[in-house]
Amino acid sequence: MAKPTWKKFPHADKAFVFAGPALKKNWERLHRGDREPFPADAEVQEAWRLYHQGEFAKAYEAGLAAGIDGYNVANKATMIYANYLETDEKRKLTLFQEVSDRCEELQEAQPKNANAYYIQAYALGRYSQGISVLKALAQGLGGKIQTALETALKLDPKHADAHSALGAYHAEVVDKVGAMIGKLTYGASKDVAVKHFESALKLAPDSAIACIEYANALVMLFGNSKMDQAVKLYEKAAAATPVDAMERLDVELAKSELEE
Repeated sequence: MAKPTWKKFPHADKAFVFAGPALKKNWERLHRGDREPFPADAEVQEAWRLYHQGEFAKAYEAGLAAGIDGYNVANKATMIYANYLETDEKRKLTLFQEVSDRCEELQEAQPKNANAYYIQAYALGRYSQGISVLKALAQGLGGKIQTALETALKLDPKHADAHSALGAYHAEVVDKVGAMIGKLTYGASKDVAVKHFESALKLAPDSAIACIEYANALVMLFGNSKMDQAVKLYEKAAAATPVDAMERLDVELAKSELEE
């Protein structure tokens, strides 16, 4: 496996280093959004330590080196890196495809692993945004994303990130094809989108990304009539205290959106 030349996480912070028992102690808060179970394997724990401090390339390598049990951390490191730090669009799309392929392997090996489905949906969702949502729907990716997220939620109904992603999926479909075709062809609706976002924020009230995605969806679905609510959600996201590298990237995104 060629060593990836990935850009460095630009906000290194001692607060994101969870040495020794600190990882387990902070695990519930670190994984409130994705509810990843604490790993028994020491190598996988180490890969997650690297991930949380923003060493995404090292976390990817360590996760893959640990075998199938390290796939979730390798995939999550890849998807967060690709989404926030990779600037080459073609490379970004390739990374998302690789994540989706590994998720399929993991789903076969561990069919009850909720994050094998959630992470695949995230990767395919970002891939779809990269090639255009309409093109992705024409290729049948919409159904694949929806099925993966619904499977994740069936396996873990309290998976806040999957609720948020399913809300975003419904919002994107309605925005791109309209309410009627969205409902008839894809089973997507504004009400279902809002319901999933509300669930996400109830489960993870301090999630910056849930606030950001909800704000984007409100503007997509309701335009200016929900602009005040969207701005409040962005302000809440920008004011959040990040506990790891991913959350710091979410908070920075919210701040930059507010400045625009």
